[in-house]
Amino acid sequence: MIDLRSDTVTKPSDEMRESAHDADVGDDVYGEDPTVNELETRAAELMGMEAALYVPTGTMGNQIAARVHTDRGQEILVERESHIYKWELGGLAQHAGLQVRTLDGGERGIPTPEQVKSGYVEEDAHRPGTGLLSLENTHNSKGGVAIAPEEIDAAADAAHELGVPVHLDGARVCNAAVAHDVPPARFTEEIDSVMFCLSKGLGAPVGSMLAGSEDFIARARRTRKLFGGGMRQVGVLAGPGLLALDNVSRLVDDHENARVLGEKLADIDGLAVQPPETNIVLVNTENAGLTADEFLTACEEMGVLGTQFDTHVVRFCTHWDVNRGNVETAAEAVRDAV
Repeated sequence: MIDLRSDTVTKPSDEMRESAHDADVGDDVYGEDPTVNELETRAAELMGMEAALYVPTGTMGNQIAARVHTDRGQEILVERESHIYKWELGGLAQHAGLQVRTLDGGERGIPTPEQVKSGYVEEDAHRPGTGLLSLENTHNSKGGVAIAPEEIDAAADAAHELGVPVHLDGARVCNAAVAHDVPPARFTEEIDSVMFCLSKGLGAPVGSMLAGSEDFIARARRTRKLFGGGMRQVGVLAGPGLLALDNVSRLVDDHENARVLGEKLADIDGLAVQPPETNIVLVNTENAGLTADEFLTACEEMGVLGTQFDTHVVRFCTHWDVNRGNVETAAEAVRDAV
């Protein structure tokens, strides 16, 4: 079975398994796990931030950021198909007590400065005001588009002019960095915090990083404890995370495999393919006379797994457990399925 459901399905390498076994550990709640401390230092450097915090999941990282940056009852500005709004179980309301105001980021999922300013609500005797702008890069629901750093800067600058902090859901920001051939820290120059995943394309079995100022991370550490994320001898998980930080450059292989997959699928009658910019390929099945569910059932019977995104939209995602031969085999299997 060729599993293209997500880059979260990757298995840790032998080196990662060995690093977990050999990791030097201590109680991280006391700040005494040397492997975690090293991981947090290196992650902060990678993102050009003062400090970083290891968290179990990207969702927890996003939710911690929202809680730390805001006061209860405030509004958060989000792109209407963003992960933090669409796929995190209403956590913005449940964990941070926030009201959500959505912005239409268009085909690429990035609000313009004008939209940010239009969505802003000033605090007064009747309204709690806007407390945070959250951006996403790459944008999952838009097909892994790699938003240019200048567009992130522009939206963030507009928010800062209004006194509003900015968080970046950068679960796959390293993919964006590879796509634009810039360091990951280029995307964080104008933002206040960033979350990025060590899993997904970087291949770690567990964990994400939240980075920002020293003061922000100090408050985030307390909130992580509140959310049940205080972990003990977690160096056994952080060891593979350290190796994951060395895997940024290999993401170019996933992008190239996605390009090849997209081209081959686009040659199949009835399928419309959004040209991939990173490792996500969106396929529309409507002209093939198939719903996404019917299409995926047929693909699974032929040995290929994908994910339903909409009634007629399917996502295929390349990752380090999928090589060029797998991609070519998968494309032929999809052709037979259709």
